[in-house]
Amino acid sequence: MALTHPSAAVELNGPREHNQRLEFLGDAVLRLPLSGALYGAHPAFDEGALSKTRARMENETALAERARVLGIGAHLLLSRGELANGGRERASILAAAFEALLGAIYLDGGFEAARAFVLREFAEGLADFASDPSSDNPKGQLQELLQARSTELVEYRLLNTSGPDHDRVFECAVWHSGAELGRGLGRSKKAAETAAARAALVTARG
Repeated sequence: MALTHPSAAVELNGPREHNQRLEFLGDAVLRLPLSGALYGAHPAFDEGALSKTRARMENETALAERARVLGIGAHLLLSRGELANGGRERASILAAAFEALLGAIYLDGGFEAARAFVLREFAEGLADFASDPSSDNPKGQLQELLQARSTELVEYRLLNTSGPDHDRVFECAVWHSGAELGRGLGRSKKAAETAAARAALVTARG
């Protein structure tokens, strides 16, 4: 049910349950583990910083990225029209499916199972905000900082990919003006580039 988009339910003959109700439940289940983890890990963050950080981790873009890492798109049940329009890669559909999957985990395994899933899937994001809750766009910040010094473009290079297909780890480096500024690891290429940019910001500002 968590992987059945409403469009598929409508297209199939007869009534079929889809993932909208599970999405509603998963949205609520997601918030408590994230809030608890942020509260415990960052005692220096005030309410505003905690709220902003959580919002960045649970917005549509962030949830769609988690869905892509898990490969959810390949398993979605979609109507022919949604398939033709690239529904397997649409952020709104992926984010909804991720929340629906979390809702299903909660119903099938209970809150502790759902909590463990959330903490595992968002471990990287929780670490990303460990020191600076305002740093939600390190790649953009690095670009802006370096452009003030040089017109040369920032370049991200994929250095290594390891791990099994279902649990890949990517390593990327960021280069500028012929020098490597930082490296980062992530469960997606985008996450690794973000981690590399965050490391480069420390170097560039130093």
